[in-house]
Amino acid sequence: MTARPSSLIRNRRVLLTSSLICLTGLMTAIPMTAQAIEEPSFTVVQKTEVFEVRQYAPYLVAEVVVPGPVGEAGNQGFRLLGAYIFGSNKGERKLEMTAPVTQTPLPASPVKLEMTAPVTQTAAAGGFLVQFVMPKTYTLATLPEPVDVRVRLREIPASRIAVIRFSGSWSQSIYEEQLLTLRNALAAANLTTQGEASSARYNSPFSLPFLRRNEIWLGLQ
Repeated sequence: MTARPSSLIRNRRVLLTSSLICLTGLMTAIPMTAQAIEEPSFTVVQKTEVFEVRQYAPYLVAEVVVPGPVGEAGNQGFRLLGAYIFGSNKGERKLEMTAPVTQTPLPASPVKLEMTAPVTQTAAAGGFLVQFVMPKTYTLATLPEPVDVRVRLREIPASRIAVIRFSGSWSQSIYEEQLLTLRNALAAANLTTQGEASSARYNSPFSLPFLRRNEIWLGLQ
């Protein structure tokens, strides 16, 4: 039997290695329920075939207003807010006790915050308001101060939100279609909305479309 050329064997090994690397990358892109990202606390108070109504407890956000257009606002906001949570901040000012009663502030150092979900985007004066939810372990007093003055920290008060959920890729046309469906269903249920609608995304843009969780939020009176 004729031996195969060594170059052919090497090429097949390279192809196999490349396939394994691609498969590994694909698996890491799939969200695992065992490692769910933290979300704001809420209770579902009503559920229909189209939407659900959630009662959210107060929660903290880091937010920024970006000019858009709408298709680019999420990416613009993500870059600014992502920089903040990954260390572009002045850190927590920790105090070290000394004897007998003096206190010495330690130098501020960058703090890396845990990722939470969702990332929301809402039309606002001057552009679009993009928000990251902050981890529940922090308060406004303990969150590190942003280095970028465009990033603002604040508490979102308790609120009642109507939510429609869908998977797949996000586009402006899909958003408008889902929003119209939500508005029609709420009108049929005699529920009155207030404020602007917000788009909420829970997954990395590298996630497979059919595994993505997308939502549209509308505040209720």
